[in-house]
Amino acid sequence: MNWINGNTKRFRALVAHDGQFNTISGYYSTDELWFPEHDLGGVPFVERSREVYERWNPERLAGEFSTPTLFIHGEKDYRLTTEQSVAPWTLLRRKGIPAKLMYFADEDHWTNKPGNSVRWCSEVLRWISSFAETQLPYELGAE
Repeated sequence: MNWINGNTKRFRALVAHDGQFNTISGYYSTDELWFPEHDLGGVPFVERSREVYERWNPERLAGEFSTPTLFIHGEKDYRLTTEQSVAPWTLLRRKGIPAKLMYFADEDHWTNKPGNSVRWCSEVLRWISSFAETQLPYELGAE
């Protein structure tokens, strides 16, 4: 979603769940190096590979971010650390663009606990519907 936010103004709102904002800091803060090394063709401290990391780095396009975004992150996600959501959330707020951060201290990459899952679904639907042309015909969370 961070890549989308920097590359298009097509959407009224986005939801970024445990996304990556900076491919380089993401590499140095993950506990799983296979994926970035495989997907981005090496390590960011080698010039040839660094160019690929930079090319696909959403942070490089921070000036283009303009879509309201709900960021969701679990503290126990060691593949994509919390700062990967806090950074773009801060960026949008600083630019005056609507942004919300849902932080789950007790979840990893997945939101598995039943109460958290209900909250996740409710907040995502509320966020998206708040930017829709037509509103939901009911209040989320109402009995």
